[in-house]
Amino acid sequence: MSLKTDVQGFDISDKSAIVVGCGGLGTNAAVHLAGAGIGKLLLVDYDMVEERNLNRQFLYTKNDAGKPKARLLAERLGAYAPEVDVAYHSGRFEGGLAAGFDVMIAAADNVATRREINACSVNTGIPCVNGSINGFFGTAYLCIPGLTPDLEAAGCLEDPVKKNLSPSTTAAVIGALEAQLAVDLFLGRVQSAGKLYIYDDNEIRALKIRSDGID
Repeated sequence: MSLKTDVQGFDISDKSAIVVGCGGLGTNAAVHLAGAGIGKLLLVDYDMVEERNLNRQFLYTKNDAGKPKARLLAERLGAYAPEVDVAYHSGRFEGGLAAGFDVMIAAADNVATRREINACSVNTGIPCVNGSINGFFGTAYLCIPGLTPDLEAAGCLEDPVKKNLSPSTTAAVIGALEAQLAVDLFLGRVQSAGKLYIYDDNEIRALKIRSDGID
C-alpha cells in the first residue's frame, strides 16, 4: 500500500487521465490528480507560456515565456510526483489521443477544442470533465456517456463574452473541482455526474441537468 493510500484512504494508481489544456485550469487539475496518486497523465496543449498568464499558471516562471506549456508541465509534474507516468503532446487535441484513458479533462479556453472533446466522449464512451472560468465565475461538469447529458446539453459549449481576466483563485477552485470530479468517477461516486457545478460570488451550487433521452 502506498503512502498516498495510507494518507487518503483510496488508491487510484491504476487510473489514467488526459488533460487537454495546460493553462490555469489544466495546471491545477493536473497537480491535484498527481497529488491524489493517479497512475498516468497525458498533457495536451499546442500553446506557449505567456508572461501575462502567470498569475494563474503557477508552475511556470518568467524564464519559461515562449516555451511549450505541455512539455514544461510534464517536467514539473515529474519532479513533483515521480511515481506518476506523465507524458505530453505539444499539439492540438485529436480524438485518437484519448484511446485507453479513463477520463478526459477539458481545460481548454476555446469552444472548438471542447467540441472535439465532447464528440470524442460521445463516440467512444470515455467520460469527460469540463471546466470553464470567466472572471470570478466558473463551472465544472462531469459527463458519463449513456448516464448523463453531454457537454452541449449541459451548456458547456457556449462561449460567453469575457467580462474580465480570470484571477488565480477562480482557476484554482475550478481546476481542483475538475480533479475532484475525476476522482469521484474513479471511486464510483457517480452522484457527482450530470450536475453543473457553478462557482459564483464565493458560493458553489449544483444544477442537475435534465437527462431526457438517456437510457
